[in-house]
Amino acid sequence: MIEIDRLRPYAVSPVHTRGRQIPERESAHRSPHQRDRDRILHSTAFRRLMHKTQVFVAHEGDYYRTRLTHSLEVAQIARSAARSLRLNEDLAEAVALAHDLGHTPFGHAGEDALHEVMHAYDGFDHNAQALRVVTRLERRYAGFDGLNLTWETLEGLVKHNGPLVVPGTSLENLPFAIREVAGETDLELHTHASLEAQIAALADDIAYNVHDLDDGLQADFFTLDELRDLPLIGPFIAQIDAAHPGLARGRRKHEALRRLFSLMVEDLMTETIARIDRAAPDNAEAVRHHPTPLAAFSDAMIKDIDGIRAFLFARMYRHFRVNRMTVKARAVISEMFPLLLSEPSLLPEDWAAEAASLDHPGKARVVADYIAGMTDRFALDEHRRLTDPYTRG
Repeated sequence: MIEIDRLRPYAVSPVHTRGRQIPERESAHRSPHQRDRDRILHSTAFRRLMHKTQVFVAHEGDYYRTRLTHSLEVAQIARSAARSLRLNEDLAEAVALAHDLGHTPFGHAGEDALHEVMHAYDGFDHNAQALRVVTRLERRYAGFDGLNLTWETLEGLVKHNGPLVVPGTSLENLPFAIREVAGETDLELHTHASLEAQIAALADDIAYNVHDLDDGLQADFFTLDELRDLPLIGPFIAQIDAAHPGLARGRRKHEALRRLFSLMVEDLMTETIARIDRAAPDNAEAVRHHPTPLAAFSDAMIKDIDGIRAFLFARMYRHFRVNRMTVKARAVISEMFPLLLSEPSLLPEDWAAEAASLDHPGKARVVADYIAGMTDRFALDEHRRLTDPYTRG
């Protein structure tokens, strides 16, 4: 277990938790948050992330990141940062590993399509769906649905990007899955999450910005030389070329991305330490109730990250190859959803049995859960089985 005496007073205690929705006897050898992390790692939803993609679809190549490799990268950053800051690294890692469990097949294209077809039924949100996965949809344990995670991990999963109930909003404005859990467990949606969860959220930003550049270079959407005018990475490319003229393309790329990665992590650590020093929180509750996040990038880094994102939006996320797959993904989901909703008997037996007892909005949510859990490959195969007369079901 973590050595409690080395943690800062504002870290979340690794041995004391606000509990689980279903009371359990805790382990003598693992902290509650270690058990959360392990349950997430062994879940069906986590395993499926191996065949769910970020930007590219699984069949386009083995090199590109999947949701699984991305989640592992985020967890590595979050755990290392939490250790350096003397926080509860198991909690930071658990939140990082779980943050993408609610993603649909085909990345954000799939999410947009599912939200569109679910518009009349409270919509769809991948962050809320992750909460639904860990509280409802994982069905492995004898005594409960979901993973029965601790309050701290659920809080971090749902609030890692900040408070959800702020002036001008209410619980009714939130996605269905969050309202559903909030009716059973008070996750204090008006406050910030723990510092561990805040770190996990920013680790996500670091990971996807760096690896989207990497994937875009691998796909030949742009070249390293075209990145020379970008903030952050541009100066690194110039330094590398000056110090190592004629460096092989792969080494040149890796060195530039490695330095970018390190710079973003260092900025996160420096800014977070400065904010902690100014706020001087004496416990985890002080972190939650502080008016602003205590984990953050500097203003200069945020501006530079925005410059990189603008480049990626124009040159990668809106590339014609990505646009073509986006259209195909939208077609797959928009055709499957109404078909399964109108004929729930086409669902696998356990899903059909669940849908049979529900009203129309309830059936729609079951269909959305079924589609959201699909991998890219399974979604393409299922669509073919449902729509192609020459394919056996």
